Amino acid sequence: MILKMGTRGSPLALAQSGQLAREFMRLRPEVVVETVVITTSGDRFSPQGLGAKGLFIKEIEEALLDGRVDFAVHSGKDLPAELAPGLLIAAYPQREDPRDVYIGGPQAPWAALGAGRRVGTSSLRRKIQLLTAKPGVEVLPLRGNVDTRMRRVQEGAFDGIILALAGLRRIGRADVPHEVIPETVIVPAPAQGALAVEAKADRADVLALLAALDHPRTRLEVECERAFLEEFGGGCSTPLGALVRAEETGLTLSAFWSEIDGSKPVRLSQACPDPGRAMDFAREMADRLRSAAA
Repeated sequence: MILKMGTRGSPLALAQSGQLAREFMRLRPEVVVETVVITTSGDRFSPQGLGAKGLFIKEIEEALLDGRVDFAVHSGKDLPAELAPGLLIAAYPQREDPRDVYIGGPQAPWAALGAGRRVGTSSLRRKIQLLTAKPGVEVLPLRGNVDTRMRRVQEGAFDGIILALAGLRRIGRADVPHEVIPETVIVPAPAQGALAVEAKADRADVLALLAALDHPRTRLEVECERAFLEEFGGGCSTPLGALVRAEETGLTLSAFWSEIDGSKPVRLSQACPDPGRAMDFAREMADRLRSAAA
């Protein structure tokens, strides 16, 4: 059985979708996966701001709906709170480490960051939390793929950069010296480190096959984070972080928000002993954060 997989064409997207395809074919030997690279509006225009997330999946969802591809693989944090009608997340494979990492030059480890040091990131969420932890650091915009970004450090354009640990691992560059930033310092974006496998709700045959990829703990964590995102609201221009940890004792949700200019920062963390209340818990935490930010 041949199934067509839709994916963006960036090096990271191809690396992670390729890894998933190989695992899928291992679990389902009767399936052969063909990769279909789709250029999205987000790839063409590199948008920022409200609604930008949806532009990184718009054309891929259209390909799912018209049958050009049978399923699609996304970075979880690229997904808007609501999917296109008729589509659903068929599987969340086991999540990579969701935290961010700092990659610094030899003279600028994390501990040495201070006033005047130049750090690259184009994430407002990272920028504001970084400035809280390291006042006086100069935060500069950073574009390009992971290798391009790391090269800017080697060339001396930056003293260091901040990236997602999951992306570093998925492109096979975990050997690059890096320092993991705990979520108590920088809360990751909702669904960071997770992949989402999307398919049509009426393709029971495809959904049954893709179910082999689903990781229950990852689904619980990511769906809780997405419920929090949907309830709180916000887009790519909103400095919002959310991370759920599911353990035997229940769930813990850590969240961060501030105004776009970095003012009124709020950081919350709370446990929920009953995983069955995950969605309600996420919405309650969104309400708490909204009240604290008012």
